[in-house]
Order: sequence, then structure tokens, then C-alpha cells
Amino acid sequence: MVKNSIAIDVLIKIVEDGGKVTTGIDVYNEQGILLLNKDVIVNTINPLEVIKKNGIASIPFSSDNNSGVWDVNGNSIIFDKDGSFETIKQKKLPVLSGIEKRVSEIQELKKISTEKYNGAKDSIKKVLGKIKETGGDFDYNEVYSDVRDLVAFLTIEDNPFSYLTKEIFSYDDYLYNHSINVCAIGTAIVNGFNTTFSSFINSHLNTKQELDSSPFSNTEKKPEEAYKCFQKDEIEHICTGFFLHDIGKVMVKDEILNKPGKITPAEFDEIKRHSYDYGIKILEKNKLNNPFLTNTVQYHHAPLFRGQKRGYPLDKAPNELPAYVKICQLSDIYDAMTSKRCYKEAFNQINVVTDIFRNYAKKDNIMQYILHSFVKSIGIYPAGSIVYLRNGQMGYVLESAGPLIIPFTDTQEKTLPGNSNPLDLSEVGSDNDLKIDNRRSIKTPLEVYDLLPSYLKPQKN
Repeated sequence: MVKNSIAIDVLIKIVEDGGKVTTGIDVYNEQGILLLNKDVIVNTINPLEVIKKNGIASIPFSSDNNSGVWDVNGNSIIFDKDGSFETIKQKKLPVLSGIEKRVSEIQELKKISTEKYNGAKDSIKKVLGKIKETGGDFDYNEVYSDVRDLVAFLTIEDNPFSYLTKEIFSYDDYLYNHSINVCAIGTAIVNGFNTTFSSFINSHLNTKQELDSSPFSNTEKKPEEAYKCFQKDEIEHICTGFFLHDIGKVMVKDEILNKPGKITPAEFDEIKRHSYDYGIKILEKNKLNNPFLTNTVQYHHAPLFRGQKRGYPLDKAPNELPAYVKICQLSDIYDAMTSKRCYKEAFNQINVVTDIFRNYAKKDNIMQYILHSFVKSIGIYPAGSIVYLRNGQMGYVLESAGPLIIPFTDTQEKTLPGNSNPLDLSEVGSDNDLKIDNRRSIKTPLEVYDLLPSYLKPQKN
């Protein structure tokens, strides 16, 4: 039941001043895309600004105890029907420190991300099952709608899927998980690339505009954000391409695709057909000639620079590949290397980020922007990775920004009793023993599984 609606500008001002908001009601845009989950505690203005950009002037709140608005001190803010409000010292929320606040946010993101992830998994299972059953037919509009929902969520929350624990013990459902992960990672990267590259072009255009301005002109020219590399609807189709990039693998025999031992050259040739042959045929059968789909499906394994080995197909030069295809390939490589497969264990995320950067840096100018967005999205120390501190303790990376870590051993590498307080390493001095020790060999969560406290352990199937 709806209690009342509160103006979006009022809510933005409250959160901007350090307050918090929980609606108790899911907020959707006109297309039915979820913009805000009813259970989320909003304490940053970003999700509210996204709602405002979607043309929503006010947000409804439920009349039960699942909603509320609080000021910076945790005092409840009560609204009247005419929009006026007062602050009362009831229903007071605990005032959290900066780190506690972020940990609380991450816990909420993990919960909602898991729900979104499971919904996306149902969607890709349905698509691939339908293709197998019919020999290629599937409902693209349904997939596109599901991906739009994912993209809206990822854009609002800034890559929340990075907070999900990687599947390091089981390779069951790998193809489904991989499709979602590439879509999630690719969405974060393409959004970052779109912002940084577009800003670079606009900066260049505005500088040129200033040089071209006549000193005798009476008209003052204002800088414009005239250029946008990808528009909103294009990004939605690009991300749908990420979601469907491996669609052709459903036509490859399982005994080849999931072979635990070394594959033969003939088997590798068969696997390669999933992109330029099987995948394209499926799109053609469904009359999908959208270039964002066809380019991504066909060329996500193509060489990204001259001399790159084992790339396929070879009918396009690296400089002919669209930026979004290159983004898909980096996302594909990162997830494949950090996931367990039938023939290998999951590699450490930190090593994978470093290897990808070294392999693709300084190859061409566009790749530099893509790599910048990749590292910024994934983080040098990705969530879920393990680090050593200079004092000998081991830490679990809760969030790459900072990074924010939870120490889980003492200096002798023995598991700490009870829950440990998280540390924001960005607030630690450069000569502090709590800085990351980059001289120590990096461990994977699998290698230190027995040392991890129960609340940090990935679940075994």
C-alpha cells in the first residue's frame, strides 16, 4: 500500500546532505525497467539522478515499516501530504563509519545482484535450450528486454556483479554463467569507454571551436557535449551482443566443448566454428542482421592487433573491428581465465588483470581507452581476490576501490578468530605495514580455502 509520494529533488537534497532513503516499493521507468529495488538503502545520489533522468518527478513510498527517509544523524524524516516534512528522533538508524557504510552497501548489492544474476541465468538457459530444441529459433525480443533490465541495473549501481563470488569449485553451467559475466563485465567497460572516449573527443572539438572563434564575433560560443560514441539504445544492443556472444557453442558437441584433456587440432577447428559459422547461422535464421550482434558473435575471437596469435576469423584487420567487439574479447578472456573449467582451475584475478594489460597495452590508441576502462571497472585488485599485507597478514578484497579488504589471518597465516574489521587501504600511509605487499606470491581463493572464515568462503556444490 502506498503511503505517499516524495519529490525526487527533495530526496536528492536529503541524500546529498548525508541522509538515507528506502522506498519499500520497486521503482520502474515507462519501459518497465527496474530503476530502484524496494529494499535498497539509498545513500548516494546516483540512483536518484538516474530516476530523475527517466522523467520521474516523485517516488512513491510504501505505508509499511519497510520504507523511510532519514537525515545524516539517523533521525526519521516524516512527510505530510502537501510535501512538507519534519524530523523526529524515532526509528533512528545507527550512524555508520565510512567503511561500515560501504560494507553495508556492498551487502545490499550482493543480495540484489544475486537475484538479478539468477534471473539472467534463467533467461540464457531458456534461449540456449530453445535453440537446441528447434535447431536455431529463439525469441530475441524477450532476450533484449531481459538485457535492458540488466544494463539499467548495472548502470545505476556501477558493476554490482563484481561483488559476486566467482564460481571456483564447479564448472557446471559454465556457458550460462560465462554469458552473464561477459555481459556484466562488458557493460561496465563499454560505459566507462563511452564516457572517457566521448569526453576526449568533445574536449578536442571544444578546443578547436575556441581556435576557430573570431575575435570580432558578437556571438559567444559555449562548449558543447556534441559527440557521444554510443547512444543509450546502441549500448543496449551492444550488451545484448555480449550476452549472446557464445550462442553458437550450443551447436558444438558437449564431448568436445567440455573435454577435460588436450583437444586435437580438428576439435579446435570445430570449436572455432561457434563464432563465424554456427553463431552467425543462428542469427540469420532468426533474421537478426543487427551489426552490434553479428560483429560481436562473429569476431569476438578475431586478432585485436597485428601479430596476435590464434585469433579467428581473419577476414578483418584489427583496425576494422569496432570498439565493442574488442571490449567483448577482453571481457571473455578475463572471465574464462578466472573461472573453473573442466580442464583447469580458476586463475587469480590479480594476475589475469596484469596479464591482459601487458598483452594489449600500446597496441593501438583505441585499445588504450578500452584498457583504461577495463582496469578501472575490474580493478587492479578485483573483488574476491586474495592479497598479502606487508605485516604478513592475508586479506580478502571486498571491493577493488581503495581497495577495501578484510584481513582473515594473523601475521603467521593462521585464521583470525571471529569477524575482522574491514580496512580501506586508500587511507593507509605509504610506509604502513598494512599496505599490500606486491613482493609476495599471489594466492587464489581456492589455495587459501581452508584459511578463509566461513563468512568469506565460496560455497561448494
